[in-house]
Amino acid sequence: MRRSVIPAWAGALAGLVAAALSLGLAQLVAAVIHPEAAPVIAVGDAVVDLSPAPVKDWAIATFGENDKNVLIAGVLVLLALAAAGIGRLAVRRIGYGQAGLAAFAAIGVWAVMTRPDAGPADVLPTVLGAAVGAWALGRLVRRAYGTPATASGPARLPEPSGSPEPPQASDLPQASEPPRGSGSPRASEPSEAPEPSVAPGPSEWPTVHPLEPVFDRRRLLIGAAGGVVVAGASAALGRAWSGSQAVDAARSELSLPLATRPAAPLPRGVDLRLNGLTPFVTNNRDFYQVHTALILPRIDPKDWTLRIHGMVDRPVELTYADLLNRPLTEADITLTCVSNEVGGTLAGTARWLGVPLADVLREAGVQKDADMLLSTSDDGWTCGTPVDVVMDGRNALLAVGMNDEPLPLSHGFPVRQVVPGLYGYVSATKWVVDIKVTRFDRDEAYWTPRGWSAKGPIKTQSRIDLPRGSVAAGRTTIAGVAWAQHTGVDAVEVRVDGGAWQLARLAEAPTADTWRQWALDWEAAPGEHTIEVRATDAAGRTQTERKAPPAPDGATGWHTVTVRVT
Repeated sequence: MRRSVIPAWAGALAGLVAAALSLGLAQLVAAVIHPEAAPVIAVGDAVVDLSPAPVKDWAIATFGENDKNVLIAGVLVLLALAAAGIGRLAVRRIGYGQAGLAAFAAIGVWAVMTRPDAGPADVLPTVLGAAVGAWALGRLVRRAYGTPATASGPARLPEPSGSPEPPQASDLPQASEPPRGSGSPRASEPSEAPEPSVAPGPSEWPTVHPLEPVFDRRRLLIGAAGGVVVAGASAALGRAWSGSQAVDAARSELSLPLATRPAAPLPRGVDLRLNGLTPFVTNNRDFYQVHTALILPRIDPKDWTLRIHGMVDRPVELTYADLLNRPLTEADITLTCVSNEVGGTLAGTARWLGVPLADVLREAGVQKDADMLLSTSDDGWTCGTPVDVVMDGRNALLAVGMNDEPLPLSHGFPVRQVVPGLYGYVSATKWVVDIKVTRFDRDEAYWTPRGWSAKGPIKTQSRIDLPRGSVAAGRTTIAGVAWAQHTGVDAVEVRVDGGAWQLARLAEAPTADTWRQWALDWEAAPGEHTIEVRATDAAGRTQTERKAPPAPDGATGWHTVTVRVT
């Protein structure tokens, strides 16, 4: 393989632009066929599915709600590095570049076909994108080979190597003719006889030979700029055509009916209103988000249906309009993610509006041997919920509203499950479209084969919100929140530097399904101090001191903070 006249950076640029065009077109085609079929999204989803549980726990603990953004960024960085390498290989032999693109296309096709609802048409975005990328790579490499300047003497001919064809000798400009009328002879005509005193000699004009091509930076940069514009336009059109704007418009125009069973007004004293203490009601913007979807499902309410089937006497199918025409219940419920570390923030309280799930199941006629509801999200994620928990009278809802507005897209619009007392991974299916009534010994939900418990009742927990860092000496307040859904929090105790436990005062709580704020006044002396908290639920169970990670069924231990008093 001979050394290319194109510098390494130029080959890398060609590869990057070709990859951008490939991905941009793929996103555009995916918007028409199936947004989740875009290769970057499919590869990211496959990475999520194949990652071991400890890796996922680390990602959630480290990046929180930004874990998906970090994953997508990581996939794009790896693709960019690979594309740059493919471009550098392509300037030496175009076949190497095409082989590299084909390999990545194969990975993309594999990732797409691993999606639960994938069909043959879902591979088209990846295949068409790879074809355009290969064409663009060859085009950019050819543009990088410029027209060489003419030089005298024999030139070195390029050795055959399978590289992109350099300009042929017939295509190259020949030596310029001397100007007419200049008095100099033309190379194609014999010169006049010399003066007798001058001996004949060789021609004044050099012989022309084909030359090795040179690098044309200007032509490459113009081609690359055009490719970037086309890639950006394709990606923008893909986002516009993905249906997001239509769904956003449908949500903004939606007016939810009033609840038939409204929740009682929040009692006075439910929020201690201390600066730095978590508010009792979590606004929708700040409510935690944990899900496996890299691209949020976008479902027009007119197209949404829920199918309830399996071990039932009468299968049921509901539309969104059917749901809104039913009696709606309003309930204040705290949700908690099983990935929440001790002292973590993956918990929040909202006022939910929805249809009691138990009512719908009674209409379907759940058979007596059934003990599991296997619910499925629009993106294929599955969740296993105990039937007896849903049917025991608690406010288990097919929720359509959150804090007096339709569900936000990121929280499951148009419909999600909400079941108080269970961690979200076994209860809180967003974008729910299917519920199969079955048994735990026959079916498994998404997280169970990945090492998590099949059933996930919430464990009593408490958290210190303040003080944090450093405080001034004197009277200050230690405060936080505690939760034990569906049992309720009965007491919270605090101790400083391993001393005696002191009872904190509790804020009011509307039901046993929400958290409670707590506070304790403290005379802070100068120095460094360790503060611990523990809660006791209404059944008399006090938090264990034993520390355990979130997997497989929720973290345990006392939340502890260290503060410096000055």
